[in-house]
Amino acid sequence: MSNDLVDLLSTATLETLYMVGLVTLIGLLIGFPLGVVLVVSDKGNIISFPKLNRVLGTIINVVRSIPEIILIIILLPLARFIVGTTLGTNAAIVSLSIGSAPFLARIIENSLKEVAHGKIEAAQAVGASPFQIIVKVLIPEALPSLVRGITIGIISIVGFTAIAGAIGAGGLGSTAVRFGYQRFRTDILIATVIVLVVLVQLLQFTGDYIAKLINKKRYKFE
Repeated sequence: MSNDLVDLLSTATLETLYMVGLVTLIGLLIGFPLGVVLVVSDKGNIISFPKLNRVLGTIINVVRSIPEIILIIILLPLARFIVGTTLGTNAAIVSLSIGSAPFLARIIENSLKEVAHGKIEAAQAVGASPFQIIVKVLIPEALPSLVRGITIGIISIVGFTAIAGAIGAGGLGSTAVRFGYQRFRTDILIATVIVLVVLVQLLQFTGDYIAKLINKKRYKFE
């Protein structure tokens, strides 16, 4: 592998990691509260508010139904307004964050719904407030599932950044398209795929390892 190819892949990998990191952070800041609200506002739950639940669920479903590449294009004006350009990693982060937040919200919702309702009822019986139930029962009990779900979300975001690279976002997706496919450089294309595969494997291994550690600590103290 030539030095030029190493430099190209190194730069592209750092751009991808930068996008994935910020998109995950922003997506969770938006999506985590949304996921919690979807659970606690469901009919019969600790803060039953079915109308709010239906409105939020509909909005999330609408955003999720738009293919990522179309959503990126639709949100280009917003990206220009926020970061001053429609090209590069920062512009992509705006669109990807908005597109990832509803996806992450559903992951959070599904993980929290795995918590046995009996544990919530027990907390209510001893007078715990809704906030205490969320912080001390729902989230801790669902933590291993949350970690695994968020890991899946991060891996999906890696795929989203690759898609965004096709329209000038930078990163490994852009390198594969611009330098590999369009210039008929099979070596660059293959090398980019290998880096993406390794990155995804590392993310999955890390997520599984953290979830197992949490489970071990939980069983130890039970």
